[in-house]
This record gives sequence, C-alpha cells and structure tokens, in this order.
Amino acid sequence: MRIDLHAHSTASDGTDSPAGLVAAAAKAGLDVVAITDHDTTAGWAPAAEALPPGLTLVPGAELSTISVDPVTGRHISVHLLAYLFDPASPSIVAEQTRLRSERRWRLRVMAERMAADGLPVDPDEVMSLLPEDGSAGRPHLAQALVRAGVVSSVNEAFGSYLGNGSGYFVARQDTLVEDAIDMIAEAGGVTVIAHPFAYTRGATITVDVLAGLAGHGLTGVEVDHPNHDEETRVQLHGLAGELGLVRTGSSDYHGTNKTIDLGDETTDPLALEELVARSTGYQVVTR
Repeated sequence: MRIDLHAHSTASDGTDSPAGLVAAAAKAGLDVVAITDHDTTAGWAPAAEALPPGLTLVPGAELSTISVDPVTGRHISVHLLAYLFDPASPSIVAEQTRLRSERRWRLRVMAERMAADGLPVDPDEVMSLLPEDGSAGRPHLAQALVRAGVVSSVNEAFGSYLGNGSGYFVARQDTLVEDAIDMIAEAGGVTVIAHPFAYTRGATITVDVLAGLAGHGLTGVEVDHPNHDEETRVQLHGLAGELGLVRTGSSDYHGTNKTIDLGDETTDPLALEELVARSTGYQVVTR
C-alpha cells in the first residue's frame, strides 16, 4: 500500500481543490491520502464526496502551534498533524476559528507593508482571492508576487520577501503545542509532529522537547519528510522507537506551490493501522 498522510488543498495553501487533491492522489497511485489543511477542516466534506473508488481518505488538519524553549523562553513553531478527531468539538472549533482569523490578519498586514514599500501588491485583491472558509497562508501572498512579476516562483518569494527574517514578516499567536495535543485527544483524535527536525526551515524543537511531548500524549512523529536528510531520518527513527511514537512519512504536498509530488514520501501500513486504532473521534472514508 502507498500511504501519504500530509497533503494540502485550496482550503488552506495548496493549489488543488479538495476534489482535485483526491483525484491527484488516485492518479499518483496512492491507496490512502490524508487531507491536512492548516487550521481548518473545510476540505473534508468535498474531498469525501469526490473520493475515487479504491482510495481511502484520512481526514486531518495541520495545526499552528508553538513550543516554548524551557531555557530561553523562545517560541519555536511546531506544525502538529491531527487526524481523525471530531471536527465539531467546541474547543477545536473555537481555536481553529481564532487561528484562521489570526492568519487573515497577518496576511493583510504583510500585504499592506509590501504595498507601502511600493511593491505591486493590492491587499484587498489578495484577501478577496482567499477561500471563504479556508485558511490563509504566506503562499497566497507569494502567488500574488508571482502574478505581479516580482518573482518567478513561490520559492523565490519566500527566499526574498516572506521568510521569517524578512522585514515584511509578521508573527502569529499560535496555540501551545501541549494544549493542542490535549484538545485533539479530547476530541478522539491522534497527533503527529510534522517535520520536527527540518533545520532548513528555521529553528526546531530539541530532542528533550520531543521526549516531553511524547510523555504528554503525542502519538507519532513524521520521520520521512522531504526536508529531513538521511542522518535526521535515522535519528528520528531511533527516537521514535525509544519514545514509543508511531513513525510516519509524508510528502507535505501543496500542489504547484511546492516541487514535491504526492507519494514522494510514504507511511508504513502498520503505522496507519496504529493511528486508526488509537482514534475514536472520526473514521477514515472509503468508496
């Protein structure tokens, strides 16, 4: 079986619609795909309705969370994949609503800073093109820069204008990762840290923090990811065994916003079985 547990649609910052995502997954030869848009479950229903025969859908989300460094107090961004939770859980609905609002505010402020600097970006136009119930992200602003001819690609936009060190960057007020793990567990779901040691993306959590999260109820860790080199994968594979964490592998597919294809990284079927067995909030969808 070919299983990809990390993929995004236009419900957040991907370029495939939810229906297009499941169609692309089937075309890529996947048996299972997870829809994990940022801070929203808006893509679940349309993806399930369009699910091709023979493909299994794992409903999920990628939550915007932070870990506070116990020594320095620094906030480290942590992407937390949540699967098979009850999307109607009041605490999750409230927090996802807050995060989506925070994302939209942040995107507008960044667009306004660019416009004030003379870049050909119209903040109102950027906001008008966002999905109504979806989650805004920096790739939406990157696409605006590509359309305006400022950059030739989304990657160039992040390298030149949208990175954490850029003068246009605006931070978000994300959920504490421990609180997010608790909310998902209470809603019957399971949690997996996405690309935890992707050093090229910026500051990461430490081994000690990962161990602490495992003790707090974290279910798994994304070992195989395009931003993990071989040495990192070996390290994480061993740590997962020591900490009792389920090992996953995923592409982190965003359509044309990234060069990664569906199925470039995959999860072992036994790992998916373990995630499903530990969840009670929602079921996988099959046709």
